[in-house]
Amino acid sequence: MKQLRYLLKREFRLFFTNKTMLSVFFMAPAFYALLIGFTYKKGKVENIPVILINHDKTPLSDQVTQMFEDNHTIKVLNYIDEPAPLKDEVIKTEAAAVVIIPERFEALMLQKKYPEITVYVNTSNVLTANFATKAIQQILGTFSAGAEIKALQKKGMNVEIAKTQYEPFKANYITLFNTTSNYLIFMWPAMMAVVLQQVILMAMAVTFAEEFKRDSFKRDFAGKHKYAVLVMAIKCLPVWIFANFNILFFYLCSLYFKIPSPVNVPNFFLLTAIFVVASTNLGVLFSILVPDALKATQYLMVIASPAFIVSGFTWPTSAMPQFVQYFNSIIPLTPYLEALKIMVVERGSDYLTQKYFFHLLILALVYFVLGWIALKIKINSLYKKYQLSEDDESDDFDEITASENNLNENGSTPQEI
Repeated sequence: MKQLRYLLKREFRLFFTNKTMLSVFFMAPAFYALLIGFTYKKGKVENIPVILINHDKTPLSDQVTQMFEDNHTIKVLNYIDEPAPLKDEVIKTEAAAVVIIPERFEALMLQKKYPEITVYVNTSNVLTANFATKAIQQILGTFSAGAEIKALQKKGMNVEIAKTQYEPFKANYITLFNTTSNYLIFMWPAMMAVVLQQVILMAMAVTFAEEFKRDSFKRDFAGKHKYAVLVMAIKCLPVWIFANFNILFFYLCSLYFKIPSPVNVPNFFLLTAIFVVASTNLGVLFSILVPDALKATQYLMVIASPAFIVSGFTWPTSAMPQFVQYFNSIIPLTPYLEALKIMVVERGSDYLTQKYFFHLLILALVYFVLGWIALKIKINSLYKKYQLSEDDESDDFDEITASENNLNENGSTPQEI
């Protein structure tokens, strides 16, 4: 028991004396939470530049121009003449689209010759292109319907009958999830999950790798080296505890940015807890297998960096090659993001997240068993190398604790092991 208390105190001391660990584990999540939150705070893209070239300059074409200017999504850049290098003008003004009203537009409409309005869409940025295209389609669709109804009215048809002639049936579109199409609600929770996994993996990458590097198992884990599960739990405990502070900070930020809270909070914390455990077990496994802390961190970042891209959160997994689907299924972030989308964005029932809970649970158990086996093999090989007896182990631990007590009595800070 005395040694266990010493190991716990030692582990927390190592955590708090490692400035890099503290900055990564606490400052990085806070920085990204605020940065991403303020970046997407508006939730919607507005005032998207759109070049409008009116070759007709008649009351009807001016009406189209006015409808464009009344739309809040786009910002109209009026051009009298078409610029010679149109593509260069699009790049210079960062326009999402170009709308060209042809000459004799009004005359051709009155003659029922169906003039064409040409729209060039700048798809170099898919997001702004989609917003601009949606707004343009809405404006031109409304104008087209209005013009058709007015033409029927001029023929003596009642306005209500004219509407039914133009629109023989009605289509009702009802949005179910994220009804305001708020990009902040869609992206922010997912990015916080990415950040949480990243900092956990970076924190765990150095745990065992540093211990093996400085041969501290011989000095500090004497007598406890046979209990690999206990050693793993001691090394993970600070991360398990302090991850809750990050989750609490994310929750407070979500209140400020008005992110919807999960319908069932206990279910959310249960899934988040198993996600944290699965991520720590993955980090422990690599920290044991790779003896160098820097290399362990690099290998984990190779796995974690593309995790969001291949998770299926923004691009469906069904559109990915099979080997990519296998790869993303072994990353804890993938099932957690799917569950998070159900809980926060879609606000679905609890049973819909059960399969993702079991997915995370299986990953946590698999990484735990692999880490436990790897640690047992590693410790046994180290102790065979040291050729320590049980008496030697006990003497080593007594010397360490006595040395630490002397340092504490003298008012000195115990040397980091």
